[in-house]
Amino acid sequence: MDILSWIVIGLIAGWLAGKVLRGSGFGLIGDTIVGVVGALLGGFIATQLFKIPHPLSGFNLETMLVAFLGSVVVLYVLRYLPRITR
Repeated sequence: MDILSWIVIGLIAGWLAGKVLRGSGFGLIGDTIVGVVGALLGGFIATQLFKIPHPLSGFNLETMLVAFLGSVVVLYVLRYLPRITR
């Protein structure tokens, strides 16, 4: 059940991050992957910097917020990395 909730949260977080950064997105699968990676990154940041003990714990608002913020960071890096390497 945890994997399914991570996929659903990743899908929602990736889609929301794509809308906030106003891009064309990466499609359903790409947004899900970005969301799940963003959730992992957001969970790591929340644990290391803000000392939140379990930032990704089920399907709740705190988990969605952490996943969304992590997804925004991942999308920002993915979109602007090619511009830096030129």
